[in-house]
Amino acid sequence: MNDSNTNALKKRYQYVFDQLEYIRDSHNVNVSLQEMGTIESVSAGIAIVSGLLGAGFEELLLFPNDIYGIAFNIDEHEIGVIMLGDYTALHAGDEVKRTGRVMDIAVGNELIGRVIDPLGNALDAKGNIVTRERLPIERPAPEIMSRSPVTEPLQTGVKALDALLPIGRGQRELILGDRQTGKTAIAIDTILNQKDKNVLCVYCAIGQKSASVAKTITILQRNNALEYTVVMVTEGNDPPGLDYIAPYAATSIAEYFMQQGRDVLIVYDDLTQHARSYRELSLLLRRPPGREAFPGDIFYLHSRLLERATQLNEALGGGSLTALPIIETEEQNMSAYIPTNLISITDGQIYLSPTLFSLGVLPAVDVGKSVSRVGGKAQKPAFRKVAGALKLAYAQFEELETFARFGARLDSDSLLAIEHGLRIRACMKQAESHPFSVAAQIAILLALTKGLLDTIPLTLIDSAQVSIIEGLGTLAPALHEKLASAQPLSDEESDTVLTMIKTQLDSVGSTTDTKTLSGNER
Repeated sequence: MNDSNTNALKKRYQYVFDQLEYIRDSHNVNVSLQEMGTIESVSAGIAIVSGLLGAGFEELLLFPNDIYGIAFNIDEHEIGVIMLGDYTALHAGDEVKRTGRVMDIAVGNELIGRVIDPLGNALDAKGNIVTRERLPIERPAPEIMSRSPVTEPLQTGVKALDALLPIGRGQRELILGDRQTGKTAIAIDTILNQKDKNVLCVYCAIGQKSASVAKTITILQRNNALEYTVVMVTEGNDPPGLDYIAPYAATSIAEYFMQQGRDVLIVYDDLTQHARSYRELSLLLRRPPGREAFPGDIFYLHSRLLERATQLNEALGGGSLTALPIIETEEQNMSAYIPTNLISITDGQIYLSPTLFSLGVLPAVDVGKSVSRVGGKAQKPAFRKVAGALKLAYAQFEELETFARFGARLDSDSLLAIEHGLRIRACMKQAESHPFSVAAQIAILLALTKGLLDTIPLTLIDSAQVSIIEGLGTLAPALHEKLASAQPLSDEESDTVLTMIKTQLDSVGSTTDTKTLSGNER
């Protein structure tokens, strides 16, 4: 081989070596240690995992097919995991990875008007949701010094509540009753009434039937309430782990808006299903059962959730989070384990009676068994003035009505009290999805407290209410605005409103017999 060929070959080899050296120097190998575990067994909603010695409590674990789980039982040699997805495709021996983070949820204005699951996935066919922030679903409740007293009312649009059982912004008011007594209807009416009131709403459906959830979403859409509402849904066929995390994830979304200084309303529908799902998971994970087979920490489960509802002080923006948890009683048993727990946690309860429901008194609010321990302080002065003695009069009527059923002889005063009570009950009736405005409520309550409706036949009470509401349009704009804002009325202004009511009621028998209360008239 001549020298020229040898030099050419050396240059070629040198070029190859130079390229290899360049690649070697420019390539950085980052070696990271990743802890891997193995599935030992999978059952209904849980998995037993071994090999993750460094995993912490409530750490998020990643399973094959991008399925997540929460480390819940931390034992010496294995971990009990709550599954958050379709676990039917998992098998013993599959690998499990640590994520090094706890369960969190996407938060932001992009969620308003959307229907999502507890993992933040869209369920409404409007495309993926992209947000800039995420918050842990489990967060400590605000400290006492971060809170302010409840001073602003949350108008529900339901006369029986706004007049007799007022709710304040930042309050936790429990709604309970047997099946099919209208618990969800009250919560949805409250959401509908927040339109144009600068209150954001979060509706959390826990383990509900698909048909029930679809009906609720349709009502919200029809009334344009989705424009200020976030809907979180877990259906009956979802893993119990999703039921367990749903209210916490929904509360983190609500807290995001509260920390921006906004007023937020959250509805948990319902926490009975939440408690049952937690009981199922606890028993599968072999946690010791207690009363009614619930685990011993069931009280802490709900207390750490509802304590996050509050009214923040001005230094933190002055936002509020009002909670309306719903639970189901069995055979009107309010002393069962879950109802008594939640009654002791919340600031009052609204009890819906199946007896009143069967009589057609809707909403079926049992005033005697219901109470609001905070909202009365936040009730507007005009409401307090016209409804102050209404609850007592209604309670006395219910007692007298019981005696009257047994054929007891009653004096004239008792008969008048019964007639007055019957008008109160008739005025408290209200159609579903038709909340009343503040001005309409005050005018009707004023007519009730002054006894102006006592001479109206019960069959014409609806017509009388319609006539009173129509008469509001004849008032001076300044007076109507004062009624709408529930500011105290002077004696002269009260006389003007009463004169209008009397004029409207004088014509009820002749001109308004066929009128009924519709949404537009409200």
